[in-house]
Amino acid sequence: MAALSAASAAPFRLGEARRLVVKIGSALLVDAATGALRADWLRALAEDVAAARGRGADVVIVSSGSIALGRRALGLGAGPLALEQAQAAAAVGQIRLARAYEEALAPHGIKAAQVLVTLEDTTDRRRYLNTRATLGTLLGLGCVPIVNENDTVATDEIRYGDNDRLAAQVAVTIGADMLALLSDVDGLYTANPFADVSARHIALVQAVTPEIEAMAGEGVSGLSRGGMRTKVMAARTATAGGCAMVIAQGALMRPLSAVEAGAPCTWFAPQGDPQAARKRWIAAMKPRGMLVVDAGAAEALARGSSLLPAGVVAVEGDFGRGEAVTIAGPGGAVLGQGLVRYTGDEARAIMGRRSGEIEAVLGYPGRAALVHRDDMAL
Repeated sequence: MAALSAASAAPFRLGEARRLVVKIGSALLVDAATGALRADWLRALAEDVAAARGRGADVVIVSSGSIALGRRALGLGAGPLALEQAQAAAAVGQIRLARAYEEALAPHGIKAAQVLVTLEDTTDRRRYLNTRATLGTLLGLGCVPIVNENDTVATDEIRYGDNDRLAAQVAVTIGADMLALLSDVDGLYTANPFADVSARHIALVQAVTPEIEAMAGEGVSGLSRGGMRTKVMAARTATAGGCAMVIAQGALMRPLSAVEAGAPCTWFAPQGDPQAARKRWIAAMKPRGMLVVDAGAAEALARGSSLLPAGVVAVEGDFGRGEAVTIAGPGGAVLGQGLVRYTGDEARAIMGRRSGEIEAVLGYPGRAALVHRDDMAL
């Protein structure tokens, strides 16, 4: 079995995370009986977030709760909602959800930012790059992005359907090294612990195998859409991207501190480094064109720099923003490939130009790098 006993020492520590994604379900944030926000719990969580930020970690929160808060405000009863009702509830509840996080984080001097996404935003390369750039900029400015599925406009074919998998995708997108799924249970068991008293807790999963997947049951909350199965699916995505993941009991006050102090939880081991996993993904893409660079640019790339338009001497192919392109040196030798931030026509228009000239050439301000170093595999 790819697991260690509950008595084993914790193999990872949240306090060592450089970039942490925390997923919060509706059942933790909203009182199931009244539909009201659990404000005291959220304030306690904000203390944990502030502590992580104080250690120098970037923090992103993926939070459910908009529909649960909105249905209470609209007076919608218990039970399943029609799609239109759910979207209306999300529209009303999202305002309340964002305000709640803003008020909880403000006393710590932390700015909250709302980011709403759909499945298309991470499967379409152009939207993926935009999402990655926006989240990266927000983190660089010291904000804590609050990410949620855009339930107001998302339909079944463009939905994640649960925030466990959304959180895993966000973690991979921003190159996080840790993902914490706060749940109504303290981790993965060999069977559903609510139905089988002999179920044993698993402290560490080295790899998500079919055996591990078979252990995952369904959730027990009437508010949350995900169950243990979706959490294991999230683990497969996150760990493949080089991100460690933990499933922990979230109902505790200051749940992240509890994990750090040794509370029971289940860790999933990453399969490599986040950056290395991303580089492999980029290197495996089919290139749609080529950028030929001069000797100076080739040397700068070897030192870890981004590719600026000034260093490009030729552009080949018809490609769109976010697509993979080959990067070749002055003698034609392939240096690697990367995800380009401009279309082929735009790249041809700005090649050889300084970054400060981009707006004058294209008629709108663009990004300084043609291919950012984080989107490049050499």
